[in-house]
Amino acid sequence: MVKFYSSTDTYSYPFPAVTLAYFLRYPNPYSTHVLSTDTIARHYDPATQRLTTIRLHLKRSKLPSAVLKLLPRSFLGASAGGDTQSYILEKSVVDVREGWMDTESQNLEFTGVLSVIERQEFRRPRSQAEEELRMWQGMEGAARRHGFIKFSGDGGVDAKIEDTGETTEVKSTVTLHSHLGEKWKKRRAVEDAAGDTSDEDQPQKMGFFKSWSTSSLQRSIELIGLKRARRSQPNAKEGMKIVLERMREGGLVAVLEGMRRDREAIAGHHPHGFKTHYGSGRGEDDE
Repeated sequence: MVKFYSSTDTYSYPFPAVTLAYFLRYPNPYSTHVLSTDTIARHYDPATQRLTTIRLHLKRSKLPSAVLKLLPRSFLGASAGGDTQSYILEKSVVDVREGWMDTESQNLEFTGVLSVIERQEFRRPRSQAEEELRMWQGMEGAARRHGFIKFSGDGGVDAKIEDTGETTEVKSTVTLHSHLGEKWKKRRAVEDAAGDTSDEDQPQKMGFFKSWSTSSLQRSIELIGLKRARRSQPNAKEGMKIVLERMREGGLVAVLEGMRRDREAIAGHHPHGFKTHYGSGRGEDDE
């Protein structure tokens, strides 16, 4: 059983600006749960002129009370208040020449309880993409034509957006699949087939499944995850819009200054004074 959520939207900004904002979107006032971001791999293919990036995000979340009623905190690794931390692996491929970027993010923790895969497709409207192919003269030429990057006489760069009327379309999909109880169910079936009843710990591990069927638990967990995904999508968009507005008003300087303020706000609100780090030791993205 799998739950699926999909939404489409349009940013009133040119495609190159939106893709840049995607890499600079953490932190922002709508992502205070993101504690850190690190770029762990990056590759540019000169043949296809595509950039592939793999990043790792550490996020803090509070488990819904409905989940805590279904599963013990010890099983989820949550605190008494339901707080947890988990790593999210993100892969993105961007083709500025053809005007598209595909991203995929998935959780690395609690996958036995709920696997969440989010995909996003960013697209320049087709008519703009076709014109881009005809007029393409290298990445700098595209940036100049779009007007979202200005090159100064001394070679400096100011990624400041001008209102060109161009837009970027985005489609977001979230797939949720719970595997809760499947491991123990399969293990019990194997042991029953082998006549092995020596595992005294098995009843304890299956304890919280007693009054629920495996399918009922999975369905409940998936529905809870689906509700959370629907609530989080508007916040994700608002966070992107803030980064884009900063870029439009003051270029990269304004974006970086905003990120600095957001880091301080996140660190100040963390109950243990947790110091966030973004791209630490790598000098990439500095998110």
